[in-house]
Amino acid sequence: MNSQNSLFWGSILAALAVALGAFGAHGLKNFIPPDQLQIFETGIRYHFYHSFALLITGLVLHWYPNKWVSRAAVCFMVGILFFSGSLYLLANRVPLNIEGWWWLGPITPIGGIFFIIGWLLFSIGIVQNNQKS
Repeated sequence: MNSQNSLFWGSILAALAVALGAFGAHGLKNFIPPDQLQIFETGIRYHFYHSFALLITGLVLHWYPNKWVSRAAVCFMVGILFFSGSLYLLANRVPLNIEGWWWLGPITPIGGIFFIIGWLLFSIGIVQNNQKS
């Protein structure tokens, strides 16, 4: 992923996080119980964190392009999809009539692993750029 793509997707995913957060705060509270709303809000929180991570990654890639930081950006996007996406679906199983989708639970930690790998790759990229200087 290059700088421009990371900045583009970071801003799009941040906008989506705002929209989903507003939907959760104003629309979902009447349809799902508070414990499920808390699950949804956890998805929003990590979605936001990693949208910002994509924006930061885009800035770093602009000034110090390298493959490790680029791979970190991809991991952040996959993490948002798997971690936050699965939490959004898990919180809304009843309204979406997907109670039988048992496999959603194991997807969440896979997304978390992508977040961790993304941060580790980001740190490797920063160290490598510092060694080149």
